[in-house]
Amino acid sequence: MMPTPRSVLSGLTLSVLALAAPVGGAATLDDYLASAPFKMPAVPVPSFPDRKFPLTDFGAVGDGHTLNTAAFAKAIDACAQAGGGHVVVPAGLWLTGPIVLKSNVDLHTERGALVQLTADHTAYPMVPREDRGFVAASGISATGQKNIALTGEGVFDGAGETWRPVRKSKTTETEWQRLLAKGGVTSNEDTNWWPTKEAMLGEDYLATLAQKTKHPTAEESLPARDFRRSPLVTFTSCENVLIEGVTLRNSPSGVFVPARCINVTVRYATIFNEWSAQNGDGMDIGPCKNVVVYRCTVSTGDDAICMKAGGKSPWPGEPGLQNVIVAECTVYRGHGGFVVGGSTEAGMQNLWATQCDFIGTDTGIRVKSGLGHGGLVHDVYVDHIYMKDILNEAILFDTFYDNTPVSAATAKAAPNRDPAKTPEFRDFFIRDVYCLGAGSAIAMTGLPQQPLHQISIERAILTARRGFRATDATDITLKQVKINTPETPAVVQKNTRNIKIID
Repeated sequence: MMPTPRSVLSGLTLSVLALAAPVGGAATLDDYLASAPFKMPAVPVPSFPDRKFPLTDFGAVGDGHTLNTAAFAKAIDACAQAGGGHVVVPAGLWLTGPIVLKSNVDLHTERGALVQLTADHTAYPMVPREDRGFVAASGISATGQKNIALTGEGVFDGAGETWRPVRKSKTTETEWQRLLAKGGVTSNEDTNWWPTKEAMLGEDYLATLAQKTKHPTAEESLPARDFRRSPLVTFTSCENVLIEGVTLRNSPSGVFVPARCINVTVRYATIFNEWSAQNGDGMDIGPCKNVVVYRCTVSTGDDAICMKAGGKSPWPGEPGLQNVIVAECTVYRGHGGFVVGGSTEAGMQNLWATQCDFIGTDTGIRVKSGLGHGGLVHDVYVDHIYMKDILNEAILFDTFYDNTPVSAATAKAAPNRDPAKTPEFRDFFIRDVYCLGAGSAIAMTGLPQQPLHQISIERAILTARRGFRATDATDITLKQVKINTPETPAVVQKNTRNIKIID
């Protein structure tokens, strides 16, 4: 164990260390693209012909009771067949089933427009999803399309409260009693609430079905529809995607999930899920190329802005997720503010998070994966991050991560671990990070067979109850890192090598 170095101090004030200048106080998205610490390709933003297709021209009624699924489909079809343009949703309450976007269509919601996905689950067909069999259709989806957008000042609500289970531990007693009064069922000795019995039993049903057939059909999977909830917005294998200005909220699971997409821009958007939303991630950026997330506000029940790379890379010989910039975003609630993992087996490279505020998240910078679903993640840059009231770690690296199941069926299943899918985190460059209040300043846990390595943290001031802990890590550098903690010793190491702490 190393002695506590002079660079880890108690009672330090912010005036001791002058803050380094950020990239730019009023930087544009183009500024960040030009200033990326790696060669960032241009990210084309889709443009659309100046043609408008008002939703009301296709029979839609914005009274909150008329189902407008057919009207949305007709308007989108007409827009696409005309060569593209804007499907315009005016102010109103627009009840609808699933919406499927097509190439060259901008679904534009005007201020005052609330698009409400129906709570009638029979409106959601079972659709195939890679590595997951059949799932309920997303509220908004597109597959294999080019030049698509959700824009405007409107709100999309996914009716998530009719899909999601809730842990009692995430509610107050009053909130829990309100859930019980709504009906539904409980499991695990009344610690989990489910909206329907079908949702609670869905995983057991699928486990039994898997014993009968390796390739169940959509019809065979249908009894598990309430369990196989999907994100509010799912874009798959699309090119030139824009999410701008809109509010996406109350999703059955994650809110926005692009996968195998190229050129994705999310800017000025608000992403919201209740804190109790199980698996209610904000953005899960799956295997994609060239992604920018700019000036978004996120508050969720799970990870907020999360980088994922599950399965095989769509680009043979290349990392599954590459070339991502997250800039000037604010996160209020979430398991992590900027998150890398847990699924990383397809690999990641060239990620940059900068100029972000995290307030009240469980963890600030969260890097996680585990044996069986890990891969190589490298060339990750995180700088100018400002945090307050972080429940757990301000900075966390964890290679023992697994999802905690809600259902008893998963809890009983023995995990299947593939040692070839081992997480490797290296070449992380973290600098100019400041935190007022955290459970721990920095925690790093690698694997004995694959330690964390080549991680640099420079210029940071972190006030936390606990200091710096490292296990199975090598070639770690902390330079001008000041930790204000009452913990003694402030530095704890186990199975580490070449840990450099420099004033």
